[in-house]
Amino acid sequence: MIGRLNHVAIAVPDLEVAAEQYRSALGAQVGAPQDEPDHGVTVIFIELPNTKIELLYPLGENSPIQGFLDKNPSGGIHHVCYEVEDILAARDHLKATGARVLGSGEPKIGAHGKPVLFLHPKDFNGCLVELEQV
Repeated sequence: MIGRLNHVAIAVPDLEVAAEQYRSALGAQVGAPQDEPDHGVTVIFIELPNTKIELLYPLGENSPIQGFLDKNPSGGIHHVCYEVEDILAARDHLKATGARVLGSGEPKIGAHGKPVLFLHPKDFNGCLVELEQV
């Protein structure tokens, strides 16, 4: 069901410092910041030959990333994103197997302009999983 790894998301306490670290220390191609109000984050994507890194920073007072950073002040890996061909079929299959879909269970449009869903980390070995329709 799942396809390739789309990205690994890292919550960061300072978006510009993190972006500059990837740019200068690692020589990575770093994109521009992009606000995602529906998800409460500002993101920057770092393009790698085989996947992407998504830097996450809180946007607004109710950002879910702020809670993560409160618990992990230095930042850290927040989630992994896998591609799926049909997000509704994937959702229905996962729910039938007992996995919990976060939020309303309906896909939202993610940072790439494609439908996404998140799966409860307790159902996936402590890892928050994002599914993105390709």
